[in-house]
Amino acid sequence: MRRTIVLMLATLGLCLAGCGPSSVEQTSKDAAPAKTGEKVAEAKDAPPAAPASNKVIMEVKGDKVVIELRPDLAPKHVERVRQLVGEGFYNGLKFHRVMEGFMAQTGDPTGTGKSGSKYPDLMAEFTQTPFVRGTIGAARTPDENSANSQFFICFTDTGCSTLNGKYTVWGKVVEGMESVDKVKRGAPRSGVVTDPDTIGKMYLE
Repeated sequence: MRRTIVLMLATLGLCLAGCGPSSVEQTSKDAAPAKTGEKVAEAKDAPPAAPASNKVIMEVKGDKVVIELRPDLAPKHVERVRQLVGEGFYNGLKFHRVMEGFMAQTGDPTGTGKSGSKYPDLMAEFTQTPFVRGTIGAARTPDENSANSQFFICFTDTGCSTLNGKYTVWGKVVEGMESVDKVKRGAPRSGVVTDPDTIGKMYLE
């Protein structure tokens, strides 16, 4: 079910959006058993798996914005972000809600703030990590466990402070925040943007 995602702000009475549509089933196939009398090949030592990337590049207005992921704070959210980035999900998506002094929000494929990915919603991973300039949080509905694909980037050290401990922090912009600053703002109270800027593409570094 599509749901508008609302971020309750005591001082602004304004919204962030996010959602969580359908779930998907994961299937696996068992390896075929060896035939009678057939020798089973000995497993060779596999090379160690490369560590998962903790950097994401987001292209905004032709510039590169470097995001540091925080699996130490929100491992399930970071896992989802890596998955969606790898699938090209975020490429071309709109910054559909942008509020001066507060945040820029994106991650909805419909550009309305009412949708998300095809994957299930995520359980909250709240911490006491403060929302400061460049912090990236997962947007959600009033249901704490409804974050899906949408996220927001805070513009200042104080504008998002009312969100501390109430929204999941999964990353931070460590380079290129000045490009995020240039994203087109929306209406003063709603933050809804007419002809919004978009993400060029996102990819793991």
